[in-house]
Amino acid sequence: MPLYIGVMSGTSLDGLDIALIRQDERPQLIDALCVPMPDELKTSLLALCAPGEDEIARSAVAEQHWATLVAEGIEALLHKQQLPASAIRAIGSHGQTIRHEPQRGFTKQIGSPALLAELTGIDVVADFRSRDVAAGGQGAPLVPAFHEMLLADPQEPTALLNIGGFSNLTLLHPQSDVRGFDCGPGNVLLDAWIKRSKGEEFDHDGDWARSGVICEELLERLLSDPYFSISGPRSTGREHFNLGWLQDRLHGIGCADEDVQATLLEVTALSVSNALVTAQADTRRLYVCGGGAHNKALMARIEALLPNCDVDTTDALGISPDWMEAAAFAWLAHCCLERICANRPSVTGARGLRVLGAIHPA
Repeated sequence: MPLYIGVMSGTSLDGLDIALIRQDERPQLIDALCVPMPDELKTSLLALCAPGEDEIARSAVAEQHWATLVAEGIEALLHKQQLPASAIRAIGSHGQTIRHEPQRGFTKQIGSPALLAELTGIDVVADFRSRDVAAGGQGAPLVPAFHEMLLADPQEPTALLNIGGFSNLTLLHPQSDVRGFDCGPGNVLLDAWIKRSKGEEFDHDGDWARSGVICEELLERLLSDPYFSISGPRSTGREHFNLGWLQDRLHGIGCADEDVQATLLEVTALSVSNALVTAQADTRRLYVCGGGAHNKALMARIEALLPNCDVDTTDALGISPDWMEAAAFAWLAHCCLERICANRPSVTGARGLRVLGAIHPA
């Protein structure tokens, strides 16, 4: 059975997730690793998420650095598995999103797939999102098709929740097509606020959020954002939810820093639970993946808000929460090479099914 490698670099920018799968009737995760994101590269990528001087050159330099780092990670993974590059049919590279504005007809991921193919000697499939956007879709989320394949023919209403920088839901129901959408901020504001306030990269287990109390006025201001009331296909990114967005809504409110963190955790939990109850009220099982699955305070709050739903991580499906998205992009590479349509119009709003990805031969 063919082997694929998937590479995912999300909006949290904490590292590059690299997964090795064997594509059988269902993909099997063989191994995975995470390459920490160097501070210099993280800073460069974050700066590219907003307009600035000399963006084209800065983008080109950053993606060369990104691709080189990915190539080193793939080499380490292959060495660990004692596999030659020739054993891998293709790499599915998501790249790094620096702009996502489907309402303006574009989404932009960088990652120099040509350089990655050159450095690894392996065919690279990249640029998965733009074809769906070209067909009138949001270009995100793309993982619902992968989730649908993993949980074919669900016997009860089921959902999968990915909590990365942003959170997204996949809805699977025995009586309807797969659906999905971005709920809103996942870890992006939590990480940004603790970085600003304490110089830490993330809130371990949500302990700092637990030490605060929810600021009701701030919570009301945050949840009044029109994004949370959009009912159709929707996706979002740092262009919308960012530290500036938060600071604008903090104006005139005297909250302690830890209370802001507690309120941001509540926003993430409520945006997920409200969206799930609105879109699929009879959900009986929720599987969680992404970095947010390790935030014990956030997981406990989501469970409390969904008392009629069994909440578990995707470990129960045989894939660690840490590697679900990287495995999905390995599978998307397989779909591209086999000319299998991998978007879902019921999720993204595209005009129809499309083969996703652009192929860069080694």
